[in-house]
Amino acid sequence: MSGGDIFKLVVSILACEGAGFIGSIFTVKSIPAWYMDLRKPRFTPPENVFGPVWLTLYLLMSIALFLVWRQGLSSVDVRIGFIIFWVQLTLNLLWSALFFGLRSPLAGLFNITLLWLAILVNIVLFFRVSLIAGVLLIPYILWVSVAAYLNAGIWQLNRKTNN
Repeated sequence: MSGGDIFKLVVSILACEGAGFIGSIFTVKSIPAWYMDLRKPRFTPPENVFGPVWLTLYLLMSIALFLVWRQGLSSVDVRIGFIIFWVQLTLNLLWSALFFGLRSPLAGLFNITLLWLAILVNIVLFFRVSLIAGVLLIPYILWVSVAAYLNAGIWQLNRKTNN
């Protein structure tokens, strides 16, 4: 691996895990003060599952990003995939700020829908550049599908009605 590849790998890991870390700042503060008191859907994984799953997903995302980035940004497919990756990573971080930071399941639901679509587009684009990179994002969209289900359920079970 060249020095440029090592740089790209390190930046990819730091960016993805850093986004996770920043998102966790919103999450950690809201779990005991708000999230624990919410009614949740029947299939809600135990709280101790979320951290390790997200840590792993951010690592898989960073490897996928690296595999695409190392192809060089001169290719249109690489550039578009690269840009969409940063869009979905930003949406990922924004979800934590909306759902946990603002304590808004509705805003989170809107955001996670956009996030899911951006991940799907990202997978398709990454598959055009690297089969492995595309495959590495599949667990991510599966977990975000679970998160979207939880988000929708939490919104539905906890929304206030004016009847």
